[in-house]
Amino acid sequence: MTFSTTAAIFRWKPAAWLRVSGEDAANFLQGQFTNELRTVVAGGSVYGLWLTLKGKVVADSFIVRAAERTGIEGVSGPVFWIGSYFSTAAVIRERLEGFIIADDVVIEDQTESCRAVSILGDDVQDVLKTGTLSGVMFPGRRERQGNAEWIYPATSTGEVERALAGLRELSAGEIERRRIEAAIAAVPTDIGGGDLPGEGGLEEVAISYTKGCYLGQEVMARLKSMGQVRRRLLRVASATGDAPVALPADLFNGGRKVGELRSAVDDGAGGWRGLAMLSLIQAKPGALFSFGSDGALTVRLTDAP
Repeated sequence: MTFSTTAAIFRWKPAAWLRVSGEDAANFLQGQFTNELRTVVAGGSVYGLWLTLKGKVVADSFIVRAAERTGIEGVSGPVFWIGSYFSTAAVIRERLEGFIIADDVVIEDQTESCRAVSILGDDVQDVLKTGTLSGVMFPGRRERQGNAEWIYPATSTGEVERALAGLRELSAGEIERRRIEAAIAAVPTDIGGGDLPGEGGLEEVAISYTKGCYLGQEVMARLKSMGQVRRRLLRVASATGDAPVALPADLFNGGRKVGELRSAVDDGAGGWRGLAMLSLIQAKPGALFSFGSDGALTVRLTDAP
């Protein structure tokens, strides 16, 4: 395939790339994952979460249904791939294996043997339709307008390099700026074990309220009926100084802790921007915060809650 000259790429290493197979794999994953899997056709994908019984976020991932039964000896039933930017294979695997009782489900960790590249640009839909390249492609979450993720075996690196030759490469800082500008929560950095999906703005993209039972589903249904959460991950910025080296960093207003800065990146103009978990009571448009109870108010809310 020939990529558009306007395309840009970002090379990355998945934190998780698990192959799940077995006769019960589809039903098992459906009963654990927060999003609907029954409508995912071969070659399709969906983004969602793995929760605790209390609805707190353990990890996030994409689930891709393999385009075909890959001919692996001894494998029966559909094959699924579970991949994540930041949630580790160990965490996701432990979460799943804790609920396998008598199910015919096999989980294999392929993380170390794979590589990945994000493709950003105007021809993302054309990229996703190609069937001529090794590996797995699916829509990603690098920015709001979408992108393509290409995860492939390390043994196919030569083929991939030839396909991507000449394309502009993005730095990790640029990818982080795009993510933060789009207010896309990173799990577990921005939303983790003490947080609910709705606090990170994930309820619309990662939760199905019609699929039926899954771990944490009762809490999600109750929160939906009750309405708004009390905290929210919101965009903040500072035009002065550097962001704290150690994150999360407490944020204060009027001498009272009102939240935490969870992510931050250089904005390229002498300041920084980030994502903060903030109490909605304190999150008024243009509100200012400090990094200490008596510090200067150098952090400004840029979102409109």
